Amino acid sequence: MRFLTGGESHGPRLTVILEGLPAGLELDREGIDRWLARRQHGFGRGGRQRIEHDQVEVSGGLRGGRTLGSPLVLHVANRDWKNWSAVMDPWRVDPEAAAARRVTAPRPGHADLSGGLGTGQTADLRNVLERASARETAARVAAGAVCAQLLGRYGIVLRSGVLQLGPHALCQGPPDWELLGRVEPGSPLVTVDPAAEEELVTFVRRVRERGETLGGVVGAVARGVPPGLGSHVHWDRKLDGRLVQALVSIPSVKAAAIGAGIEAAALEGSAVHDPIVAGERGLERPSNRAGGLEGGVTNGADLVVRAFLKPISTLRRGLPSVDLASGEPRTTDWERSDTVAIASAPVIVEAMVALVLADALLETLGGSCMDDVDAAWRAYTGRLAPWWRPGVGAP
Repeated sequence: MRFLTGGESHGPRLTVILEGLPAGLELDREGIDRWLARRQHGFGRGGRQRIEHDQVEVSGGLRGGRTLGSPLVLHVANRDWKNWSAVMDPWRVDPEAAAARRVTAPRPGHADLSGGLGTGQTADLRNVLERASARETAARVAAGAVCAQLLGRYGIVLRSGVLQLGPHALCQGPPDWELLGRVEPGSPLVTVDPAAEEELVTFVRRVRERGETLGGVVGAVARGVPPGLGSHVHWDRKLDGRLVQALVSIPSVKAAAIGAGIEAAALEGSAVHDPIVAGERGLERPSNRAGGLEGGVTNGADLVVRAFLKPISTLRRGLPSVDLASGEPRTTDWERSDTVAIASAPVIVEAMVALVLADALLETLGGSCMDDVDAAWRAYTGRLAPWWRPGVGAP
C-alpha cells in the first residue's frame, strides 16, 4: 500500500491518493472527520485554525461507503483559498497581488532556502513554502484515519499524547498504554498530565508574548499488533526503519525513537532486553523496552514510538536572514503561524504509524478483498495461537 499527497497550503484543496486498500472495507466518514478535527485542536495554534474546518471529501475508490479496491482519492478543502485565489490560482495570478505576497528572505529552519536553491525558485520562495507547509499533514491525517479503521477491524488500536512541552517533561522515558490513557478529551495541550495543563497554558502565553516558539515530544502506542509484521531479511523492509522514516517526515520532527530509544545506549544489556515468559496469553514480556519491535519485526508487545519536535520555525519577531533579491541583511517576515503545534502532533504521529502498520499488515496477509483478508487474518492468528492471541473484537 502507498499514498501520495498533493496541493499547496493556500491552494484550493489538499488531495491524498491511497492505493492498495482491499475492496469491501467499510469506512466511517465521521470517524475520518474526527481525526481531522483533532489535528486542528489545541492551545497555541495560529489564526489559520479559526478559518479552516476540515472535512473529508471523496472523489474515487469508494461507493456506498465501501472501498472498491481502486485508488481511494480523498480531498480536504482549504477555506482560506478564497483569500489567496489571486495569488495562488493555478492558471492566472494577479501580478500586483503576487508581488505583495512575494517571499525573498528565507526563514531559518524552513525549507525556503534549501528548496529554493534546489528547484531554482529563489525569485519567489512562496513556491517552496506553500508545499512545505505543515498544512499538508491534513491529507496525511485523512489517509491515516482510513488506515486506523482497517487496523481497528483486527483489534489493533492506537493512543497518543504529549510527553514534553518545551523544557517541561511530563514523564520519564517512553510512554505506555496506561500513561497515554490519561489524556483527557478536549485537553488544550493533549498532555499525559492534565493537572499540569493550566500551568503549561500560562507558559505558552508567556512564550508567545516574547515572539518565540516551542517544540516538544509526542508518544504513541499501538496495541493488538501481531508478531511478524516487517522483515528481518532486508534493510528497507525492517519495520523500525519504515516507522522512523514516516515519523521524521512530519514537519518539525527531527528525531524518532522506538521503545527505550537513545536511553538504551547508556544501559547494560540486562537492563535493556526484555525477558520472555510464558503467560495466560502466550509468550509475554514483563517489560517492553524494545517497544514491540526486535530485528525489524513486531514481537506481539505494544508498539511504542516517540517523535521529537523542534520549535516552530516561523517566529513572530523574525530571525536574521538575507534578502535574496538584494543580497542585503534582513529580518524575516512573519507568516501567520503557531506558537506551538504540539497539540496537533499526536494525531499526525498516529496517522503515520497507522499508515505504516496497515501497509505491513496487508503485506503479510495479502488479499484483494476484505473477505480474503479476514480469512488470512484468521489463518495467521490461528497459527500464532500457542504464542499470541489477538485483541478483543478481532474477527
